[in-house]
Amino acid sequence: MFRFYNKVTQNKVATATVLAALVVVVYVGFFQNIPKRKLTFREVSVRKYETDTKPINTQHKYTYSWPKCQRNNTVTKIPDFNSLPSHIKDFLYYRHCRHFPMLLDLPDKCGGPEGSADVFLLLVIKSSPGNYDRRQVLRNTWAKERLQNGVWIRRLFISGTQDDGFEKTRLNRLLEFEQRRHNDILQWDFHDSFFNLTLKQILFLEWMERNCPHVHYLLNGDDDVFANTDNMVVFLQNFKRGGRKHLFTGHLIQYVGPVRETWSKYYVPVQVHEPESYPPYCGGGGFLLSGYTARIIYNMSHSITILPIDDVYMGMCLQKGGLRPESHPGVRTAGLYVIDKEADRYDPCYFREMLLVHRFLSVHMYVMWHSLQDPNLDCTNYYKGQ
Repeated sequence: MFRFYNKVTQNKVATATVLAALVVVVYVGFFQNIPKRKLTFREVSVRKYETDTKPINTQHKYTYSWPKCQRNNTVTKIPDFNSLPSHIKDFLYYRHCRHFPMLLDLPDKCGGPEGSADVFLLLVIKSSPGNYDRRQVLRNTWAKERLQNGVWIRRLFISGTQDDGFEKTRLNRLLEFEQRRHNDILQWDFHDSFFNLTLKQILFLEWMERNCPHVHYLLNGDDDVFANTDNMVVFLQNFKRGGRKHLFTGHLIQYVGPVRETWSKYYVPVQVHEPESYPPYCGGGGFLLSGYTARIIYNMSHSITILPIDDVYMGMCLQKGGLRPESHPGVRTAGLYVIDKEADRYDPCYFREMLLVHRFLSVHMYVMWHSLQDPNLDCTNYYKGQ
């Protein structure tokens, strides 16, 4: 009798166990199949920046399968080609090349093409691989990703490759390490040099068209500029209320032409650009533009031969698109001139109303940003001797 009872009990227990397991399976399967609401880019961003956890790495490991760009040897037939400096020759050999594989990519940086409308100001900062200290200072000062005046500021550094052999590998690894920590680098496999800055701009615009087409505004600048991004947001919010789509503003340069002196960094021989004049453009140290204008520039670039001076090339694209750059007194890409020779040229009161000033050392950048953030900054006796 006991054996029979025990056996029945065991059977009941076994049956109950099976039923419980089935309930668990059905329960889990049911809730796994419930479609989850996809978080908006804003919700994801708020969750990310409200925690102290390490940022999630959104890097996707893929490259575009562009064929290797071959050297164009027909340029040797250009008159007096052999008399040109080596860097000019290299530029002409590869001037036709516009596509390079991506080494570091962030296709989700703006929340995808649709989510990019949530990005108000995208900071696009040109930086060579070795400029680690500059990038670090910018991440902790004016280029910090944040919600400012109710709108989002995002950051990207755009870079190529530098040096050869072991050193090139080391610098590439440096950018990889930074990418894992900060998720803010786009890198292409081309030589990062002054004469390839235009190429860098075109590659970014191609990336933007694919991954961030609806961003409202962009700051395009070097990694040695001081940018008062708080002021920029206020300026751009007022501009947006005006209902205009086109914006391209900075330090306006006009009525100039190519530099023909061979000793100059900006030397452009007639073999590269024959006309003696340039269209109006804004100094490449830093300028503000709308997403609409960036798309126009990219579309025009398809049919304009690359010029190595990147800011002039932007002006050429604007001109072809029927648009003009504008001057803004708060953008000083030639530096900030202080009349009083005895005054401290880094007095924060001189910079309080500026949008952007070029050529800053990292130490001055850090001190300036935090000085301007000081609520006790007193500029009552400040004289605008600029």
